[in-house]
Amino acid sequence: MCGIVCAFDLKQKSEDLRPQLLDMAKRIRHRGPDWSGIYSNEKVIMAHERLAIVDPASGKQPLFSKDKKFVLAANGEIYNHRELRQQFPSYQFQTESDCEVILALYQTKGVDFLDELNGIFGFAIYDVEKDDYFIARDHMGIIPLYIGWDQYGTFYVASELKALEGVCTKIELFPPGHYMSSKDGIFTQWYQREWTGYEAVKDNETSIALIKEALEAAVHRQLMSDVPYGVLLSGGLDSSITSAIAKKYAQKRIESDDQSEAWWPQLHSFSVGLEGSPDLAAAKKVADHIGTIHHEIKFTIQEGLDAIKDVIYNLETYDITTIRASTPMYLMARVIKSMGIKMVLSGEGADELFGGYLYFHKAPNAQEFHEETVRKLSKLHMYDCLRANKSLAAWGIEGRVPFLDKEFIDVAMSINPQDKMINGERMEKWVLRKAFEDMLPESVAWRQKEQFSDGVGYSWIDTLKEVVHAEVTDEQLANAKYKFPLQTPINKEELYYRTIFAEHFPSDAAALCVPQEASVACSTQIALEWDEAFKNMNDPSGRAVAKVHDDAY
Repeated sequence: MCGIVCAFDLKQKSEDLRPQLLDMAKRIRHRGPDWSGIYSNEKVIMAHERLAIVDPASGKQPLFSKDKKFVLAANGEIYNHRELRQQFPSYQFQTESDCEVILALYQTKGVDFLDELNGIFGFAIYDVEKDDYFIARDHMGIIPLYIGWDQYGTFYVASELKALEGVCTKIELFPPGHYMSSKDGIFTQWYQREWTGYEAVKDNETSIALIKEALEAAVHRQLMSDVPYGVLLSGGLDSSITSAIAKKYAQKRIESDDQSEAWWPQLHSFSVGLEGSPDLAAAKKVADHIGTIHHEIKFTIQEGLDAIKDVIYNLETYDITTIRASTPMYLMARVIKSMGIKMVLSGEGADELFGGYLYFHKAPNAQEFHEETVRKLSKLHMYDCLRANKSLAAWGIEGRVPFLDKEFIDVAMSINPQDKMINGERMEKWVLRKAFEDMLPESVAWRQKEQFSDGVGYSWIDTLKEVVHAEVTDEQLANAKYKFPLQTPINKEELYYRTIFAEHFPSDAAALCVPQEASVACSTQIALEWDEAFKNMNDPSGRAVAKVHDDAY
């Protein structure tokens, strides 16, 4: 995980802007504490803060082509870089960095190479001779990327909002699965799939064996690392599966095609929760079953409350669900960092792919079920991807999400939606549970979905609500439209978080980068139509789904 800050179309002298770019890059140095690099000429400035995961010795950035005509500043990992390099037997690579293959592809194929990449990325390429730039973001927006313009019209690209706040008068999210070329300045969608349409998948066969094979391949790919790594293990189904698969492959070095011994063969797993939380107990059971070296990280409610201001600054959001879940993850990441771990696998994405959230119990038919999973995937970059990336990056840790592997998504979203439906015989994510039941304790393989913010201990959210109710008066909520006329908070908890957000990010431009949508148990707003009881609720907790969650309100 790294951080980039670039300035193009300079409207001021480069030498005058360079100190500003260095300051902007410093604001995101937590993402890349290992090295700082910068390239500048009279037309462009590209700064990079590096977290060294692959090729720590020579992979510092920005990266250059041998003739120095192309410059790359990239945040991400290209999991299939070794296979891609084989296309270029005569290309003179300068490093062993996985990202350098992006330069070779761009020089050879222009903009039409992005779907060849299997990875996570947000990057900018500069063509020195033509004064052209090219910016792209991965298929799901797993890596954050923002763009902005200052008062003079200089165009900026940055990994986090905080780099642009106070500099740019206009800020936008760079959309996932898109690229932009300076030749036309238009967002072009490169990631397009037939499975987004129900008609393309409604008659498909479902292969549980293929699901297992594809996810194992995804986890195997993502174990690419030259530094110590671990797994996040909440004890829920998704993280238990990724942890079990990682353990299966951890003894061998992936880069040697599993021929040599791993540099760090002991797999460490990490869970977080309040004393006595559901997740801690389940995670311990899984760790004992698969044989990881397991670490329980316990936090108190007060420690969580004390961290919220820092969490909002690092996560750059005031979304309720994200903050509730990010706070324990942020606290856990600090402990993981203290143990020398620089990369972890996490289980985000499975609930979107397989309809794992409890509100999917209310889906009226397979078509609406499928269309909701497609909607959820399209919004992930503003929620769970943002949480996983920034909670960890705050402490210089890279998070990888095998369920969102580009090839695995194609498999998971192409199975028959009817087979994902929840009924009297099948619980949520039945096909996924069936695929991996042989690798997990039965009580975990068939454990009811527990959202991360609930699983760390129900009293965490319950206390948050009590604190907010005491801090925010009815009058303040009634008058919120005057304090925040743009995206006015709709309840006390959101107003509480928005007020803290505004202390860190006072501009309207920053506020508009945060999503605002009514939700029950993490649903989209459209899915609220599925159940009459949903329409008057706005609670992202899974416990809001009455008669489904075992401990519903």
